[in-house]
Amino acid sequence: MKLKLPPAVVLVLFALLMFFCAKVLPFGYFNFLRQTYLIYFLLGLSLCIGFIAIIQFYKEKTTVNPMKPDKVSNLVTNGLYKYTRNPMYLAMLLLLVGFGLWLGNAFNSLIIAGFIHYMNKFQIFPEEEILQNRFGKAYKVYCAKVRRWF
Repeated sequence: MKLKLPPAVVLVLFALLMFFCAKVLPFGYFNFLRQTYLIYFLLGLSLCIGFIAIIQFYKEKTTVNPMKPDKVSNLVTNGLYKYTRNPMYLAMLLLLVGFGLWLGNAFNSLIIAGFIHYMNKFQIFPEEEILQNRFGKAYKVYCAKVRRWF
């Protein structure tokens, strides 16, 4: 399997990279009116989405361990999963965007793009392959209806 690192570790590594970038680069800083409110909104939205997504997995009695997608017992397609196939990763993305706004360095948007690329290549695509093999046509129909991120 192509899964390399737990997504939580990837999130922390990218956040550290963003922090380092904001501290080292002497340019690219920004500040705008109501920036703090947007940061709090993104943090709250991220926590809500992540919490609800995890609860949905527990209700369906399926694994929330992203390193063992082969242990999944049910295909969750209701609730948040009607709108995004990866609400937990979307929550991580929103958290990084909020953190990037807090740091106030425009170059962090490139790091966020790197996070999306990494998650797609090393987490989401391998998970999708496993889910396709496990759930077949039902998963293919689900993918046709629901976008990967948002």
